[in-house]
Amino acid sequence: MAVKTFRPFTPTRRYLTVSDFSEITTDRPEKGLLAKYSKTGGRNNYGRNTNINLGGGHKRRYRVIDFRRDKIGIKGTVSSIEYDPNRTARIALVTYTDGEKRYILAPQGLAVGQVISSGPEADIKPGNALPLKSIPLGENIHNIALKIKGEAQLVRSAGNAAQLVAKEGDYGTVKLPSGETRKVSLECYASIGSVGNADHQNRVIGKAGRSRWLNRRPHNRGVTKNPVDHPMGGGEGKSAGGRHPCSRTGLLAKGLKTRVNKRTQKFIVRRRK
Repeated sequence: MAVKTFRPFTPTRRYLTVSDFSEITTDRPEKGLLAKYSKTGGRNNYGRNTNINLGGGHKRRYRVIDFRRDKIGIKGTVSSIEYDPNRTARIALVTYTDGEKRYILAPQGLAVGQVISSGPEADIKPGNALPLKSIPLGENIHNIALKIKGEAQLVRSAGNAAQLVAKEGDYGTVKLPSGETRKVSLECYASIGSVGNADHQNRVIGKAGRSRWLNRRPHNRGVTKNPVDHPMGGGEGKSAGGRHPCSRTGLLAKGLKTRVNKRTQKFIVRRRK
């Protein structure tokens, strides 16, 4: 895929870029794999606005993705590569030999007509899912599960890939795109290759309207607000805030550790920072 530019017949068009969508083979999603997608507008379950920068956005239907890859030993054929408005990666519609259809994340190099499979005996090629114990060291992987027979939670966004760097005992050591290195059970499944649509990071939004389509409202800095609205607001003229940068609720914004899951702390070998 590539990034498409435009003739600058308006100031906005000069900088705006979009994907050329050359890898997309159909614009009609599989009806049986669609679900309702409701927006919150930044409000919590009490109806109170907890994120003032969310709201609006284009109407979407959720595509149900197979993050478990539990069709062990059953081969499937890629029927189409599709756009998913809910994620940065492309998705692939796979038709299995037993007649079932499922969506998976489309890795780099996956094409229509390609046969994929899951299980310990699957080949080492993009799109196949195997347990970490069956994947050779140094291989690029994505869509990694953290629990045995659980859904994939790691490395799912466009262009990303992790690397399996070691195996010891019941755990494999995986280096994540963030730079963090952590242990994952060798029984957990991961997909071979890197996530497709790698040029996603090179696109330029170009205009405020495209951000509104993505459910993002205008964002103001704290120092431009009044003291009643933000801890860093107020002052005569342009002020520097007068304190360490913080959120609207007073949480420090630069380097404050918010991780509280001590149960899984032991699996992190090296932090990303």
